Amino acid sequence: MQARILLIGFGNMGQALVRGWLDHGLDAASIHIVDPDPLALDAAQEFGLAGSRDAAEAAGHSPDVVLLAVKPAQLIDVLRNCRPLVAGARPLCLSIAAGKPIASIAAELGDDAAIVRAMPNTPAAIGRGMTVLTPSARVDPRQRGLAEALMSAVGDVAWVDDERLMDAVTAVSGSGPAYVFLLIEALTRAGVAAGLDAQLARRLATVTTAGAGAYAEASGDAAAELRRRVTSPGGTTEAALHILTQDDAFAALLERAVLAAAERSRELSAD
Repeated sequence: MQARILLIGFGNMGQALVRGWLDHGLDAASIHIVDPDPLALDAAQEFGLAGSRDAAEAAGHSPDVVLLAVKPAQLIDVLRNCRPLVAGARPLCLSIAAGKPIASIAAELGDDAAIVRAMPNTPAAIGRGMTVLTPSARVDPRQRGLAEALMSAVGDVAWVDDERLMDAVTAVSGSGPAYVFLLIEALTRAGVAAGLDAQLARRLATVTTAGAGAYAEASGDAAAELRRRVTSPGGTTEAALHILTQDDAFAALLERAVLAAAERSRELSAD
């Protein structure tokens, strides 16, 4: 993974990406940070990276990749500052600005811009993220491979060629960690209600949830099959699952939640 990268935005996700890239052998000299926040530039120096307050100051960097790791509300202004970097050179523009479609980026950079839109999630901070990518028509195979390599440094990667699916992706994996955190909260409270000390209940809920997810990923088997294996007839797990699956209430509630998140994602993309 060798490329000249201009990383615009050095918040939590930007820093997680840099850690992953450096761990995978990318030379720190190949990365240039752009962020107006002096604290972010101080953090860049701690990583051994050069930094600038705006894209104009980084014009001589000649990047292969311009990675947009800014808040959605900041994206348009950032893109306008990036136009001189993109014109003629056609670097890969890789955006992780949530909810912002390729068309809104192309409207600022031009229809010939090579754009990949990415939806990572928060476990990327520990290298266990899930990122889904979707390319514009101008992205060539080399750039597609480069986008995949860069995002693979913080976890698993998948592609969808139909950008409209990114709303569902956002609802499942983008927002998904929050659903899991809610499960941990609820399981902790239930443990306390059953008589456990709060600290122990939280530990049991957190480690069990993390372990079950890792086991499901490692086994490769369907979740329904894994659930069947740990559910002994007439046992404690069956008693609990009888409550959770009664009238399909749990699955139906989660489906409603995901559909609500997907609809909100569509609304935000249209803004």
